[in-house]
Formats: sequence, C-alpha cells, structure tokens
Amino acid sequence: MWRKQYGYGRAVFWPKEKLKRHDWKSQLFRDYIVYEIMSALIKECLELQLSEMEMLFSMFPRKGEINLEDANAILHVQRYLDNIREAVPPKIEFSVSVEVDKDKIRADLHVTLPHEYPQGAAPQLYARSAALDRELQKQLNEDLISHIHSFNCGELCISTAIQWLQDNIIFYVQKSKLQTRSTLKSQEVMSQTFFYRMWIYSHHIYRQELRKKILEYAKRLNLTGFCLTGKPGVICVEGLKEQCEEFWHDIRYPNWKHISCKHTESIEVEGKVEELRLFPTFEELIFEAHGDYGLRNDYHMDLGQFLEYLKQHQSEHIFQILFGIDGKF
Repeated sequence: MWRKQYGYGRAVFWPKEKLKRHDWKSQLFRDYIVYEIMSALIKECLELQLSEMEMLFSMFPRKGEINLEDANAILHVQRYLDNIREAVPPKIEFSVSVEVDKDKIRADLHVTLPHEYPQGAAPQLYARSAALDRELQKQLNEDLISHIHSFNCGELCISTAIQWLQDNIIFYVQKSKLQTRSTLKSQEVMSQTFFYRMWIYSHHIYRQELRKKILEYAKRLNLTGFCLTGKPGVICVEGLKEQCEEFWHDIRYPNWKHISCKHTESIEVEGKVEELRLFPTFEELIFEAHGDYGLRNDYHMDLGQFLEYLKQHQSEHIFQILFGIDGKF
C-alpha cells in the first residue's frame, strides 16, 4: 500500500515517466489520488483556520484572553501551507477567556480544531466556569454543542460559539445560585462530613501549562498534597470529599486521557478535618531523573527518592498500590 510504503502526512511527487507506465487502475495509484485530494482539502481547511485565528486575535487583543496550548502552533501551520514543513502540523488547540462585564462572570472556552474543520469536521469545544457546578456545566456544554451542530458544514463558528457563551452563561449561573441556596439549607441540617484523599497516576506529567493548572486548582479548592512531575506522574490531593472530586473532574477534562485514580481514602468526621491531613500544603515534586536514554522526556524519575518522601508522610503503603511492587530499594 502507498501509505504503508511512504507513511502518512508526507507529500510525494511521482515522475511523469512513472505515471505513464503505471497501471491507472491499480490500488496503489488510487491511494495516491485519494491522498492528494485529502492533502488539498486539509490545506484548504488550515488556511480557513488561520483566517479565523487572525479574526479571534483581533477580537481579543489583550494578553491572556487567548492562550495557545502550543505557542508555535500557528507557525507550524503556516510553514506547512508554505511547503516548508512536510508533515501535517499538530491540531491548533487554545482557550478563550470570556467575561460578561455586567455580571463579572468569567468562563474559559477550550477549543481544538481538527484538520478537517470546517469543511469535514466540527470543532471540539468545552466551556468551564467556576460559577457553575458540574451538572450545570455539563448542561451548558451540551447546549453549546447542539447550537454549533445547527450550522452548515463549511461555516467558521468559533466566534459564534463565543458570542453564544457570552449571551447565555448568565442563565446557567442564575440557576446555579438557586440550587446553591437550596443545597446550603440542606447542609445546615447535616453535622457530619467526609475527609477524602485521592491517589492519581499518570504515564507522565511534563507540560508547564498542565502543571500550572494542577497547582491552581488545588489552591482554589483548599486541597493539600503533591504533584510528582516527570515520568511517571503522581498526584495526591486531600481535603473535603466534594472538593477532591471536583479537582479530579476538572483536571481530566477536556482531553487528559492517560490518567487514572488508583486509590481513595475516606473518613467520616465531625467538625474540622485539618488534623487528618498528611501534607501541610500542596507542592510540586521534582526528583532527579533515573537513567538517561538520550531522548527528550524519555526518562524515569528516581522512585527511591519518591518512596522516602512517602515514608516521611506516613504513606509508604501507597507505593505498592501505585506501582505494583513493594517499597524496597
């Protein structure tokens, strides 16, 4: 097969002599034609994406209003369109910070643009606001996606999605406030609460944006624990059960796939929970790399140092749960 022989995402130019003597009906040639058509379609879509990004940057010119997941994403696309780069560039991923001035409500719209958007695929959108609980946030996103799917294929729709979010988020916030009042009244009757500790495992944690987000979420939710960066990545959060579950929900979405909650500890308590904490603050751990394989990000953190850290915080038992081996070095 042509793709198996030449690989995806590479432009191939066949000599005229080879085309003349080639069997035009062969599967190999048909694959070549399909590839050329798809390449042209992707380039057309990427040109439209750059045009839309230029418009968005003019709509939100202030620093921090638009944050690219990869600061060089636009450059990669432009180099591909200029035939300087052969491989298809990574998808453009970014977030837009939206504020309704009248009500001081903030929301972040996370956007991923497939290569085929807008001609052959819809954008991936996920809105998040601290003013909404989980259920209303889910409802908001379902309604937003439903609105976007009402557009015709080929239409640029990110600015429309932002406008819809600005116009409609207030209704979800008002509904959230009503539910919060009702919930607070119910909680006044309850005297007991749950202290919770979650142990989260990831294949790796490298990106600065992700590490910053983890620290910010833990601080906002009044959680203590740690984040072990590198490979593997381990996160421990402890605090009120509802806040731990909110942290777990927020860091996974919209697109962190290689992550799992390995273990939880729950204690029903009355009154303060501070005396149950094993960690005084939430901190980022960076231990020395163990081994050097010569590739960027292809190294393991020193698990011996990590085990000592767990021992210092009465958590040695968790080592076997996380890694499946006894904590003996």
